[in-house]
Amino acid sequence: MGVPTLKNLLEEGVSGRGVLVRSDFNVPLDGSTITDPGRILASLPTLNALIDAGAKVIITAHLGRPKGEPDPKFSLAPVAARLSEELGRNVQLAGDVVGTDALARAEGLTEGDVLLLENIRFDPRETSKDDAEREKLAKALVELVGEDGAFVSDGFGVVHRKQASVYDVAKLLPHYAGELVAAEVEVLSKLTEDPARPYAVVLGGSKVSDKLGVIEALAPKVDTLVIGGGMAFTFLAVQGHSVGSSLLQEDQIEVCKDLLERFGDVIHLPVDVVAADKFAADAESQTVAADAIPDGWMGLDIGPEAVKRFAAVLSGAKTIFWNGPSGVFEFEKFSAGTRGVAEAIAGATGNGAFTVVGGGDSAAAVRTLGLPDSDFSHISTGGGASLEYLEGKELPGLKVLES
Repeated sequence: MGVPTLKNLLEEGVSGRGVLVRSDFNVPLDGSTITDPGRILASLPTLNALIDAGAKVIITAHLGRPKGEPDPKFSLAPVAARLSEELGRNVQLAGDVVGTDALARAEGLTEGDVLLLENIRFDPRETSKDDAEREKLAKALVELVGEDGAFVSDGFGVVHRKQASVYDVAKLLPHYAGELVAAEVEVLSKLTEDPARPYAVVLGGSKVSDKLGVIEALAPKVDTLVIGGGMAFTFLAVQGHSVGSSLLQEDQIEVCKDLLERFGDVIHLPVDVVAADKFAADAESQTVAADAIPDGWMGLDIGPEAVKRFAAVLSGAKTIFWNGPSGVFEFEKFSAGTRGVAEAIAGATGNGAFTVVGGGDSAAAVRTLGLPDSDFSHISTGGGASLEYLEGKELPGLKVLES
């Protein structure tokens, strides 16, 4: 990646300088309890490097989708507490984003101190489509670190967003890619620049429309494209199968038909499914052939034969990218398909394959099912960013670092 990195910044020296870091702390919460600290842990290398070098670190991040105004349930307070534990030092939490409390705390920082600003999306300018509005917020963020400050982009999960704390700030300060962003790009480049073959991609999740871009981009380049999850039912409908009340995007049927006609030799669909009489953890269930889903029933997982066949084609792969669960893994009764696919990918890792879990629900599934991260070569922190990178889209947060 042809951009300045954290190493370059550290070589220039940061002792006593304010450094604004854009991290990705959009972690899942159960009330105020963080259920998966993965993104916090991923931020530690960059933060520790800056702290050890004597920087005055100011972190900006978002959590959830507040509507451009303060909302207690989306406060970063739980993140500040966990970050304090992981860093072994007090992490101050500002009571606002760029207001009087943030300014006062920023002015009081000394070498090695850490300040976390409150949820950046509490300020509507962060996600504004108006360039001037975003620039105003960016300038306020710059004021916190001062004229000799620097910006480190370390939130890979947001680099595909043209937002004030991701894009506009980088235009106003000397900017650098953090350890996490640099590592993510290095990993994803291995999937696009002469990957080891056979190359397999595993896609799942609910809506096929969310994955059309990556299917179009990768289907001509891979040896195997495995499709599970809710998105599989639109493809099964194209094959003339009744899918009962399963998730079906009728407006995508013609698109899926075209994809099957062009890439039918690499696309693999489930041959059986676990069907349920309702969408619930305690639903009645039965395993049926993919063409025999009863009327009124819905497929909530791929079946054991599908797992067996998918595992067979994945076992010989040398490169695997996985994005999206194969079923509703949050319900134990419908988690076997996702577990089976994950274990097949883990087995390929053990056989020397380079395997990447593409963030989002896939990463959540790995942890929910209790599989160790070491079973995979890399677990991405940015599902949407990973997909858009593989689609070949220009990511604003990376592009601006090159300027």
